[in-house]
Amino acid sequence: MRILAFFFGLLFIVSCSTAQVGYSSSNKKAIKLFEDGKEAPNNNFDPITNMPDFKEGIRLMEAAIEKDPTFWEPHVWAGEFYENMRDYENAIKHYETALQINPNHSATGTTYFYLGNLQNAVGDYEKSIQNLDLFLRNRNANPDLQQQAQTIRVNSEFAMNAMKNPRNFNPINVGPGINTADPEYFPTITVDGKTILFTRRIKDDRVPQFKQQEDFYVSQLNERNMWGIAEPMPPNVNTVLNEGAPTIAADGRSLIFVACSDMSGDNNYGEKRTGKGSCDMFYTKKLGARWTDPINLPGNVNTPTWESQPSLSADGKTLYFVRRVSRRGDPVDSDIFVARLLDNGQWSTPTALPRHINTTQQEESVLIHPDGKTLYFASRGHVGMGGSDIYLTRMDAKGNWSQPENLGYPINTKYEENSLMVSPDGEIAFFASDRKGGYGDLDIYYFEMPEEFRPTKTLYFEGIVFDALTKAPLSGKFQLIDLKTGKEVIFSEADKQTGEFLVSLPVNKEYALNVSYPGYTFFSKNFNMTNLEGLEAIHMDVPMVPITSDKPVLLANVFFDLGKSTLRTESFVELDKLFDFLVKNPSVKIEIGGHTDTRGDDKENQKLSEDRAKAVYDYILAKGTEAARLTFKGYGESQPVITDASIAKLATDKEKETAHQSNRRTEYKIVK
Repeated sequence: MRILAFFFGLLFIVSCSTAQVGYSSSNKKAIKLFEDGKEAPNNNFDPITNMPDFKEGIRLMEAAIEKDPTFWEPHVWAGEFYENMRDYENAIKHYETALQINPNHSATGTTYFYLGNLQNAVGDYEKSIQNLDLFLRNRNANPDLQQQAQTIRVNSEFAMNAMKNPRNFNPINVGPGINTADPEYFPTITVDGKTILFTRRIKDDRVPQFKQQEDFYVSQLNERNMWGIAEPMPPNVNTVLNEGAPTIAADGRSLIFVACSDMSGDNNYGEKRTGKGSCDMFYTKKLGARWTDPINLPGNVNTPTWESQPSLSADGKTLYFVRRVSRRGDPVDSDIFVARLLDNGQWSTPTALPRHINTTQQEESVLIHPDGKTLYFASRGHVGMGGSDIYLTRMDAKGNWSQPENLGYPINTKYEENSLMVSPDGEIAFFASDRKGGYGDLDIYYFEMPEEFRPTKTLYFEGIVFDALTKAPLSGKFQLIDLKTGKEVIFSEADKQTGEFLVSLPVNKEYALNVSYPGYTFFSKNFNMTNLEGLEAIHMDVPMVPITSDKPVLLANVFFDLGKSTLRTESFVELDKLFDFLVKNPSVKIEIGGHTDTRGDDKENQKLSEDRAKAVYDYILAKGTEAARLTFKGYGESQPVITDASIAKLATDKEKETAHQSNRRTEYKIVK
C-alpha cells in the first residue's frame, strides 16, 4: 500500500514545513525566487495535463537553491512539487537534502514523514522505517499523520520480509496470438480453458481528441496448445466508445462488460444502449454464432456513479463487481459489491463485502474463481508491497469470508498489480504487465500459481442435449446439486440453437446432475468428484426421452447400502426431482423398476430389486402423488445393461466392478 501526500491546499497557501517567522536564508534574491516559486503553480496551469504548473515552481525553487545552497525551505517545496508530479526519486533527494541542512527544521517532523512515505513507495523499505520512526518519536507530530505513518511502517516491514522469502514466479508471455504493440489487459476465460476474451486499446481516428478506444478480442486455444490470432467481437458489441473489463460465463455464451458514456454529459453510451450514468455494466448472450445486442444489466446493480470490473460466478447466479463509494471531488474510494440473480431474471440490490475485505482505500479488479468460493482482488488498503497488491479470500461452509492473504513477492511488487485471472484448474494465473521483453505496452502473461494460493480445482462437463428419438437439439436446463447439502451449485442452459452446453464441476464433492426440458422426462447423472485420481474433463451427450415414449430413464442418484433396500439420504435430491416432474406433468403415470447385477442368489436378487423399487414408490407416494399414477416392479438380474459375457472381457477388476454397478440401478418409465 502507498499513501501519497497530496497537499495541494498547503502548496497554495503555506507549507506546514515552513510555517515560521523568517527564513533560513538571508539572501534576498534566493528568498524572492522562493516566494515566486510558491505562487507559480497557482498562477499557471499546464496546458497538457490541466494541472498546476509544478514544473515552473520547481524551476524557481532550484534557482533559489543555486543562490543559497543552505536554504532548506525551497528543498521542501521542490520535494512536494516533485511528489505531486509523481517524480518520487527527485522528491526524495530534496527532502533528504533539507534534513541534511537542518535535521530539526520542522517542529512537527513532517519532512521525515514525507520522506519515509516516498521511500516506501519506491521500495527503499529499510530507510522508510528509519525515517518514519524518527517522525513517530516526535511529540509534536500531527496525530493523523502518525496514524498514516504507523500504517506505512507496517507495510514496509511486510515488504522487507516478503522480499527475503520470495515466491516462485516465472511469468511467460502468452504470445503474438493475443499480444500486440497495443495494450492488452483484463483477460477472462471459459471454464474449459479454451477461449480467452480480453480488452485491447486500439487507435481509432473516429474518436475525438484521444484518437483511441477500448474493444474486446477473442482468442481460441489451438491443437498445439497455443493461442490463435485474436479476433474482434462483432460491431454490435465493439463500438467507437469504450468497452472494457469483461467477464465471460463459464460456458462462453454470456458476457457482462463495462461501457462508459461519452464526454457529452448526455449519458450517451452509443447506438441502442441506455445507461444510468458514468460507467455501467451491460449484458449480451450468444445464440448459436450470434451475439445479441447488449442491454443495460437488468435489475438494481447500475447507478449514477460508476460500476466496473465485474466477475460472474460459474453458476451465473452471483456477480461481484467494483463500485465507487466516494463522492465526486473526493479522493477515489471503491469497494467490492455482490449481487444475486433473481428468479425473474433481474439482479438484486447489491451489498458490499465485509469491512475486513473492503477498506477505506481502493479495492478493484475482483475475480471469483469457478469453484465459487475463492475470491482474488486488488487493493491499496491492505498490508502490502506498495501501490495496488493482489490478495485472496476464501468463503467457508457458512458463507463467511476469510481474512485476505497477500500473494507475496514477486507476484506483488512496489508497482501496480491487478487484473489477475486464474485458470479453472487453479494451476495457472494470467495478468497484464508492461515489463521488458513484451510486444509493446501492456501484454498478458501467465505464471504457475503457488500451491498455497490455488483455488479448488474445477473441471467441466460438455456435450449436446438432443431428442433421443429425432436427434433434434434441445435447450435443456441443467441443475448441479451437492448431494451432501442438497443445495444447487450450478444452474445452466444449453444453447437454444445447437443444444451445446458446458457445465463446471468443482472437485471434492459428489453431485447430482439433472437436465430437464418441457415435454421430456428428466435426465439424471451422478458425478463423484471426491477421488481426484485420473479426474479429467468429461464429454457426454444428453439424450432426452419424450414423455410419449416408454423408454426407461435411469435414476442415477438413488442410493442404497449394500444388500439393503433402505434409501440413503443422498437419494432424496433425485426423488424430490422425480416428484416435481410428476407435479408438472399431472397426466403422466410411471412404473418404478428395480434391477440388480447377476452376482448372488437369483431369488434374493429378485426380492432385493422389488424391495428397492417399493422404497422409491413409498417415498414418492408419501410426498403426495396419487397411488393410481404409480406402480413398481422388481426385475432382479433379468435385464442387465452390460452382459456377463461383456464384463468378462474387460481388462481390469475396476472396470468389471463399474460394469456391475451399472447393472445395479433404479429406473422409471412412462406407462399408458
